[in-house]
Amino acid sequence: MSKWGRGLPRFFVRAWPRCRPESRRKPGGAMDRLGIEAEIEATVDELGYELVAVDWGGSKRRPLLRIRVDRPDATPQDGVTVDDCAVVSRALEERLEAREAVPERYVLEVSSPGVDRPLVRPTDWQRFAGNRVVIKGKSPLVGDQRRLEGELLGTTEDGSGARIRLEGDEEVVVSLESVTSAHLVYEWS
Repeated sequence: MSKWGRGLPRFFVRAWPRCRPESRRKPGGAMDRLGIEAEIEATVDELGYELVAVDWGGSKRRPLLRIRVDRPDATPQDGVTVDDCAVVSRALEERLEAREAVPERYVLEVSSPGVDRPLVRPTDWQRFAGNRVVIKGKSPLVGDQRRLEGELLGTTEDGSGARIRLEGDEEVVVSLESVTSAHLVYEWS
């Protein structure tokens, strides 16, 4: 039986009031997001997982902390399981509860990056070479296109750009600095 009660679904979205003396909260409810993110990354690494993304949402009084984790050796076809997310969620709960900067009420979501995994870190661009990707830029990436779809071939030698094979076997290099978002394209078989 889980501590969340018998018969309740075991989702990993938690929202609850925290029990701690009012005097321990920071004045004005200010949160140290960079410190919290660093602690989240350290916790996820200690557990043997990889932090993919941390997204903040919600309101000042009840922030939403959405965390995506993966296995360091995962491929687009296999990744973290619900049980893996539960392990990470429980470990993060303990750490977040101990932080004074976290408001009394918050929502924590821990999930996999999904089949359309975002490419966030420079190592992702090399790791997922051979997969189809969609890349969006803040300015035109190639010609007048702000959106490209093609096969990821890896990074340039200096790591500052991604090599992409477009339709018709045209190869282009996209500067990683100009990319606003990128994700894998899941190919249904």
